Amino acid sequence: MQLQGFLDTEITADSGLELLSQDEVARLADHSQDSVHELFRKCSLAVLNSADVTDDISRLEHQMKHFNIEVVQQDRGIKLRIRNAPASAFVEGVMIKGLRQLIFSVLRDIVYLKLELEANAAIDFTSSRGSTNSIFYILRNAGVMRVGADPSLVVCWGGHAIPDSEYRYSKEVGYRLGLRGMNIITGCGTGAMKGPMKGALVGHTKQRIYNGRYLGISEPGIIAAESPNPIVNELVIMPDIEKRLEAFVRLGHGVVVFPGGVGTAEEILYLLGIRLHPDNQSIPFPLIFTGPKESEDYFRSIDRFIGATLGPEARQYYEIIIDDPVAVAHKMMAGIAEVRDFRKSVHDAYHFNWRMTIEWPFQEKFNPTHDSMAALTLHRNQPVNELAANLRRAFSGIVAGNVKESGVRQIREHGPFLIRAEAAMMAELDVLLRNFVEQGRMKLNQASYQPCYQLTS
Repeated sequence: MQLQGFLDTEITADSGLELLSQDEVARLADHSQDSVHELFRKCSLAVLNSADVTDDISRLEHQMKHFNIEVVQQDRGIKLRIRNAPASAFVEGVMIKGLRQLIFSVLRDIVYLKLELEANAAIDFTSSRGSTNSIFYILRNAGVMRVGADPSLVVCWGGHAIPDSEYRYSKEVGYRLGLRGMNIITGCGTGAMKGPMKGALVGHTKQRIYNGRYLGISEPGIIAAESPNPIVNELVIMPDIEKRLEAFVRLGHGVVVFPGGVGTAEEILYLLGIRLHPDNQSIPFPLIFTGPKESEDYFRSIDRFIGATLGPEARQYYEIIIDDPVAVAHKMMAGIAEVRDFRKSVHDAYHFNWRMTIEWPFQEKFNPTHDSMAALTLHRNQPVNELAANLRRAFSGIVAGNVKESGVRQIREHGPFLIRAEAAMMAELDVLLRNFVEQGRMKLNQASYQPCYQLTS
């Protein structure tokens, strides 16, 4: 049954997947109807909802009751039959071309890639080396690595629930980077993930750069709450948040952090934990925290939290630049020049950061549950990089409780996650999280926000 405000359609592949053999197409069609099908449906619907700015997963749950997508086998390749797609994904009854391309990216990463991984004995997500090699394979399969191209990929992290002033600032920074030929990677959602891409698009257009890259990296647990924004022209869906974070570090040549909430704090702790490893301390990798003047207190609170938990050594790996997009662009350009010179001198690839050591605590999949969150060891009596890994997990759990389907369901059924920490660290966590709540950085629908966590010592 077709619902009002929704459309049925059929689309065919126009990149890569149309070259599959008949046997591959048959296996793909079969596979799209097994346990993977539900994930494929959810991620596909999230892409088609990209015109809607929301992080309310209950809306998606309602749409899922009527939405369906299936792989249809035909001699000339792949066809997708879609039922009850949001009308906002169409113009004059025809699906927007960019969304059609992203749907096939979902098919590639959710269904086809699963077939490939199952058939490839070299794929191993149970060890550190195996995980990195598998991430390389996923990114290579997605076609997002440009062998031989000069370093130019700037990772932009920041929140989806940000005020207009911070969004405009992120767009201005993206514009300044785009004017200088830089390309953008974000988590592909709205807010500080969309702003830099939109700004860079204008900068690229002014410079007559027609092959600008706006790369979005997501994961199944978050894509429903943070649908890919319309600027994304390359989409990769990694298996989980840990693989997603490593993909940012392996692909990118520098990172700009805009204001955000717990997800942004998770990203910061992940990168600083890696930078604090002795093997990585001499590897150039520019990291800049930036925002408009009214965001200065936000970054000072982040800086204070880092110093109080990870210590003063961690603060040497980033620079805070307030209300100066041009200075951010200059600093990032200089930092990426160092990255290029370093990788050239050690014969490391420009397209994949092999030399950065990422240990297993930052790669092992963390499943936030009430038991796993309560079991986290948040105290200073451990190596600082291990503390960073555990703090990262704590923030990851709060993200899950705020916007991920599995986390929201657990909070609904069993109440907030309990997070235990030593007294001094609990106090620092409490101050930071209270600031996030007061500044409206937890969810888009902030008025009804109820904390999904409870702190105790």
